[in-house]
This record gives sequence, structure tokens and C-alpha cells, in this order.
Amino acid sequence: MSRFWSPIVHTLTPYVPGEQPKLQNLVKLNTNENPYGPSPKVLAALHDANNDALRLYPDPNADQLKDAIATYHGLKREHVFVGNGSDEVLAHAFCALLKHDKPLLFPDISYSFYPVYCGLYQIDYRTVPLNDAFEIDVADYEGDAGAIIFPNPNAPTGRLLPLADIERLLQRQPDAVVVVDEAYIDFGGDSACTLIERYPNLLVVQTLSKSRSLAGLRVGFALGHPQLIEALERVKNSFNSYPLDRLAIAGASASFADEAYFRASCDKVIASREKLSAAMRELGFDVLPSAANFVFARHPQHDAGQLAAGLREHGVIVRHFKAPRIDQHLRISIGTDAECDALIAALHTLLR
Repeated sequence: MSRFWSPIVHTLTPYVPGEQPKLQNLVKLNTNENPYGPSPKVLAALHDANNDALRLYPDPNADQLKDAIATYHGLKREHVFVGNGSDEVLAHAFCALLKHDKPLLFPDISYSFYPVYCGLYQIDYRTVPLNDAFEIDVADYEGDAGAIIFPNPNAPTGRLLPLADIERLLQRQPDAVVVVDEAYIDFGGDSACTLIERYPNLLVVQTLSKSRSLAGLRVGFALGHPQLIEALERVKNSFNSYPLDRLAIAGASASFADEAYFRASCDKVIASREKLSAAMRELGFDVLPSAANFVFARHPQHDAGQLAAGLREHGVIVRHFKAPRIDQHLRISIGTDAECDALIAALHTLLR
């Protein structure tokens, strides 16, 4: 604490990301990174872009990447916004689109940085409880709302909201912006981007960190009506005129040119997720149905915090949240089959 801080700094509780351990030989299943590397086409594009042109500023509009994203999703460039990871894209959305006289609504169990952004941008919000099965019920989002945001699949639960329910919500809240945060959509769901041209209040946010294995490049994007995108651009250009560097633009663009690799990578993660879920159920865990690259599970006879600590002693790191309603759950990222096998072996030892 310092006397030089601005008043708002005193009120902030910053988001704490998942641990990035320095120790070697750990099975790292705590931050939902893809266990498989990026497409060879991405690596080739990064190699080609690593040249003397790095002395020049990148394209401030990242038109090459916007065109690649728009083409992939059957939209136009004016429907696309890009930024440094979906975290930054969401931060701009909170500032540009989600602050109104009525409260912002989001699930009570969801991304923990949503309240952080509300504090930063001084947005009034109200959390909406998930049902007993940890599902979002869109009927709970009717009534007064300045705006609505939720992940789909949700995090950390991994539960998927069907596209028909999202459309029902858009129809019932035509005067509120609805942001669907789709960081994990490629692992088992249908993107809401197919609804964009019918619903001008819909903004879909995605990232290249998960399904496209580019967490290290920090690239995210939003899809929506051009008027929503314009609002994001106005905020971005008041904050950072060159958000994406030349390497990020080149690598991210190339990722959309290798559909076969992308699909194969996602399919491997999905297959491993189902195998891991079945193995954990055999050990007595309650495992929620997941459409993400992680599972959310609890063991009725064992404390989650103690399990997480025990797994660490066996060289396996998972995520344990201490928030109400989920303090007995573990979120476990899907690794390679060998990494998942190491997790199961460690659990066998701990549960004896």
C-alpha cells in the first residue's frame, strides 16, 4: 500500500491465475493448456515472420488475422475484433458494453476474474446461482439486466449450455448485450457465432490459447454485430493502438489454415477426457459432464484440498478452488494419455 496509489487501487482484489511451476518433471494439469503443440503451419509462419520486419510496427488493425477469422466463421471483417488473449478482449467488453444503470448478470460459479473486472471498471453486478446440477438456467436471467455474460462451456464446471437455450435468452433479453465466453467451445459444443447475424445484442468471445495450442502467443477475438465491434475498437484505440505483434498475427492467422490438425488435436483431447472421466468414476469420484478440456470432480469420502496436496507430492498439479459450493471439487486439465495415467496412478495410491 502506498500513498501514491489512486483511490481505486485500494479497492481492487486482483485475479490470481493458475500456478506456473518452476519445478521440472511435474505433470501439470492445472491451467487447461493444450497438451499438444500448435500446427506445423503455425510454426512455419512464425519462422517466416521472424525477420528484419520486426523493426516495424505491426498492422494496428491486424486485418490479416481478422480476415482469417471472418472467413473461417462465415462472417465479414467488420464482425471481428482481436486482442491479447480473450482476457483483454473481455476487459474491453466490460468497459465498452457491460456497464449500464442496471446490473450485469453472470453465474455465481464462473470465471473468478469477472468480479475483478467489475471492480476495475466499477460495474454493478449480480451473480445468478447455478442449479443443483451446476447448470445455467436461462430462465434465471429474465427480468432487469444491464447486460449478461457467461462462459460456455462454463468454467470451472465444464457444463455446456445448448445453443437453443442461448437463442431463447437472446430473444427474451433483446435490450441487453449478451456475451458468450467460448474459451472451450471447440471441445464439445456448437458456437453461438451462428446466431450473430440474427441477434445484434450477441457478442461471442473466443481464444486461441486452448484448442489451437497458442497460449504463449496471447491471441483472442470477439465476433458480433459491427456496432458492438466498433465499441470495442474505440476502447482498444484509446488504450493500445498495436495490441498484437507481427509474430502473433502471423501465427494466429496460420492456425486457421490447418483444419485437419486442429480437428485431430481436439479429438485427441476429447477422447482422453472421456477416458479420464471413466477412470475417475471407477475410483468413486463424482465427475460432472464436461464439454471442455478439463473435468470437474469431487470424491465423497476425501477432502479436495488434501487430495490436491497429495497429488502434488506425487508430482501432479491440479486446481483446487476454495469458493463456496465448489470447495470440495478439483478441476483437472486434460493432458496426454500418459499424463492422465500418471494422475490415476497417484489417485490409486492416495485413495487406498
